[in-house]
Amino acid sequence: MNRPPLRTAATLLAGLALSGLAFAGPGIDGTTEQQATNWHAIGMFCAFVAMTMGITYWAASRTKSASDFYTAGGGITGFQNGLAIAGDYMSAATLLGLTAMVFTTGYDGYIYMMAFFAGWPIILFLMAERLRNLGRFTFSDITAYRLDQGKVRTMAAISSLTVVCFYLIAQMVGAGQLIKLLFGLDYNVAIFAVGLLMMVYVTFGGMVATTWVQIIKACMLLTGGTLVMLLAMSQFDFSFANLMERAMAVHKLGDKLMHPGSFLADPVTAISLGLGLMFGTAGLPHILMRFFTVTDAKEARKSVLYASGFVAYFFNVILLMGLTAIIIVGQNPEFFEGGELGGKLVGGGNMVAMHLSKAVGGNMLLGFLAAVAFATILAVVSGLALAGASAISHDLYARVIKKGTASETDEIRVSKYATIVLGFIAIGLGILFEKQNVAFMVGLAFGIAAAANFPVLILSMYWKGLTTRGALASGYSGLVSAVLFVLLSKSVWVDVLGNTAPLFPYTQPALFAMPIAFLMAFVVSGLDRSAQAKREIAAFDDQYVRAQTGFGAAAASNH
Repeated sequence: MNRPPLRTAATLLAGLALSGLAFAGPGIDGTTEQQATNWHAIGMFCAFVAMTMGITYWAASRTKSASDFYTAGGGITGFQNGLAIAGDYMSAATLLGLTAMVFTTGYDGYIYMMAFFAGWPIILFLMAERLRNLGRFTFSDITAYRLDQGKVRTMAAISSLTVVCFYLIAQMVGAGQLIKLLFGLDYNVAIFAVGLLMMVYVTFGGMVATTWVQIIKACMLLTGGTLVMLLAMSQFDFSFANLMERAMAVHKLGDKLMHPGSFLADPVTAISLGLGLMFGTAGLPHILMRFFTVTDAKEARKSVLYASGFVAYFFNVILLMGLTAIIIVGQNPEFFEGGELGGKLVGGGNMVAMHLSKAVGGNMLLGFLAAVAFATILAVVSGLALAGASAISHDLYARVIKKGTASETDEIRVSKYATIVLGFIAIGLGILFEKQNVAFMVGLAFGIAAAANFPVLILSMYWKGLTTRGALASGYSGLVSAVLFVLLSKSVWVDVLGNTAPLFPYTQPALFAMPIAFLMAFVVSGLDRSAQAKREIAAFDDQYVRAQTGFGAAAASNH
């Protein structure tokens, strides 16, 4: 099996690992074949939907205020929030895409997982406490804390909605292709099912329902992955040395299976991808929003610690699943879908984890893992929709249009309307992009999060000299440059638009767009001598006290 060059693989895998972009077979062009109906999977999925609908009904009775709708009233514990964050972060294709990558490239897949994981210490040590102490509902509460509310919130809402929309497209296409393969349902039926269920969860249950859907889904994902891994490792007497000896004997890479390979062949793209995954994580609106659901800064730190533990554990489970699949799936002609692995038959594409579950646990375990994969996409889509709706209702409607005079009832109503609109947009885009490779959209989402959201957010928390003009210059330049770099790269300029050569030689924008955003913030803020800028700089001391102590945060949360 020929491995793709790093630029192509990096863009594709950025889509696989967090987007839910999971397709059957060796290709990613959406050409999955509809399979026989998997009744085990459908039965388990229906049980999950019934359980989450019950939770939504219960959550609806508890959702009375804007605080309840956006942040579950700030009453989620650190452990619960840690599970929910892990559920938000680990999408279906974290399981499917990364298992396939380890299966194909060995240690390179593990290096890739580490890039995802590296963002969590940044959030834990630099951001979690200050986010909780300074914010109420969205991360733009922090960026606009001492700056011009209308202009900064508008900028933050635009970049947040851009990230959310590109994520939603990838999630919806991934859901449609996955369900078409595993459940035997029509693609458009799957798209409508995901969109409508998401609208119900968010519209009626708000953050309470979304949180518990994510917690249940995280538990299902951790349980299912662990069960498959244990059953697979039992065939090697739970000996890692035995597993590696047998895997290296049959894999095309041989002894190099556990050596860094093509991933470091192009260091510029590798560094840019790593930066995007690290700092993009710290700029994702649906992840940042979760820090306002806990009671205080201590619980916010705990939630990141728990989330880091769950994610790290699951990544190691995926590593073992990918390595065991080399023997159990790669040597079994029953799972042959195309391609070779050292002259041996292999299980194809991103369905390696599914093949492994069937090989070690039969149709029941395959059905459970398939239901988990669909439930995972549902939970992630719900979190994204809530983040997008809050940007529209809380930032644009309540703060920019109504200038803080909107009632909570009006704000919640606008948020529910926004959720329904976003749901139908997601359904429409999912159907429109069915045949397209949408991995570049996820790369774009990460690039925007890392270049537009993260620099403004971190500077507003730590740099006294940031002014409104500097923040706007930073946010918009990061947003525009990230979009342009991706549009001019091979992912879009050549693969989508059909040009012969890319105008920008790399597929990952973070290494180039992030410095532009930081530079614009420093230069424009430094040149700003206005009276407003002086007031904003003077207001940093008050913000610093609030960020360190949390004094006044409780009142703000209940406001």
